[in-house]
Amino acid sequence: MLQAAANVGEPIILQLTQSSIDYMGLDTAVKLGRAGLKQFGVEGWIHLDHGGSVVLVQRCLDAGFDSVMIDGSELPFEENIKITREVVEKAKSYGAHVEAELGFVAKLGQEHGQQGFTQPGEAKEFVEATGVDALAIAIGTVHGFYKEEPNLDIDLLSKIAKSTTATLVLHGSSGVPHQQVQEAISNGICKINLATEIKNIFMNTLKERLATNEEIDLRKVFPIATQAITQLVSEKLEMVKNV
Repeated sequence: MLQAAANVGEPIILQLTQSSIDYMGLDTAVKLGRAGLKQFGVEGWIHLDHGGSVVLVQRCLDAGFDSVMIDGSELPFEENIKITREVVEKAKSYGAHVEAELGFVAKLGQEHGQQGFTQPGEAKEFVEATGVDALAIAIGTVHGFYKEEPNLDIDLLSKIAKSTTATLVLHGSSGVPHQQVQEAISNGICKINLATEIKNIFMNTLKERLATNEEIDLRKVFPIATQAITQLVSEKLEMVKNV
């Protein structure tokens, strides 16, 4: 991913989830991210994605994250406001950016529908009540794989963008046609989250390589898969750059 950002000359956000932190260790992950950005000469930031608790957010702020997300999207509206406002207050002394989520962007295995879409009036009220910097919204994307081609509600996005000054975030961009992503950017989306396509192309490329190879040296096997990621992310960054 860093090589792709360097090749295209675009900045990038390196995101960590709770499961990533549990797997890698918080300090190791942050130091790896900082070292990678410096090594590749890329402008970038380290961000907590889908933080599920104030405790986790606090750990990440203490570890030097540039940005944190508190995800209260499955909580009642007022509770989402309360926990988001608390995180915004905590982040101020760190100079950190805060993202929240409003609406329902289905996670793996969950059903989704238009009833969970973010509404402009609620978005305005939420941002004004919390002071949050960025807002992840639900306009037709899901986390994970799509059963059929998604159809983003660009008209709704445009109305949300006009209702608030918060940076708007599109989660679940894997599998969304480039034209739709570009249209979303043109109508207010400023941050694009990508994960599933990256993991998928790495594993599929690796499986193909291992099926015809008995090599046990990861340093010789992994580069084939990481090069596929670099190509994918380069295409995504070019997509964004050309809007």
